[in-house]
Amino acid sequence: MARMPSAERRRQLTEAAIRAMTRDGVARTTTRSIAAEAGVSLSVFHYCFDSKQALLESVIATITEHSVTMVREAIRPRATLRETIRSGFQAYWDHVAANPGEHMLTYELTQYALRQPGFEQLARRQYELYSAAYIELLDRLGHLGGFELTVPADVLARYLAAMTDGLTLNFLVLGDAEAATQILDMIADHVAGLVREPGQASARRIAGVGGDRGR
Repeated sequence: MARMPSAERRRQLTEAAIRAMTRDGVARTTTRSIAAEAGVSLSVFHYCFDSKQALLESVIATITEHSVTMVREAIRPRATLRETIRSGFQAYWDHVAANPGEHMLTYELTQYALRQPGFEQLARRQYELYSAAYIELLDRLGHLGGFELTVPADVLARYLAAMTDGLTLNFLVLGDAEAATQILDMIADHVAGLVREPGQASARRIAGVGGDRGR
């Protein structure tokens, strides 16, 4: 077996775990089946991960990064601010549509962590990652266009995480793609209304000064 840097080997095993868990479920996936999926010995697995918690945390972080990478690449200046925001949501949704099993796994991981004594912090870490991902993407949006939020970034990040999390589960249960598109349009409209474009603040301040002088 070819030698591989430990970080790359961990990544290989994590992706293998995602495939195995998506196919067989979290509870039925064993370290042996993950090692077999990755094509490595069980000793290699235990060398890379010293506990199941460590593996599951890596799985959660990697699944989140799958979606975030697509959204990050999609967020670039468009004709309007609203189109820029909507393109990011569309990139996320394209990943959901292409990988429903992987997204279904995220909910199974949450339930597993909450029900398994000693694993509860993994569920908390999972949802903290969702919010952190949105904070990063909102920051990217601001840097690209010089936009400013009219609400605290952490509050909007939690709101968006909750909205997309709920919408994803709704789609996995009902399979209504048209309804999902309409809801994403609504979310994009809402977010666009919470973002101030360059010059808006200055314009308001000037208008305010002018109004004071006219009175």
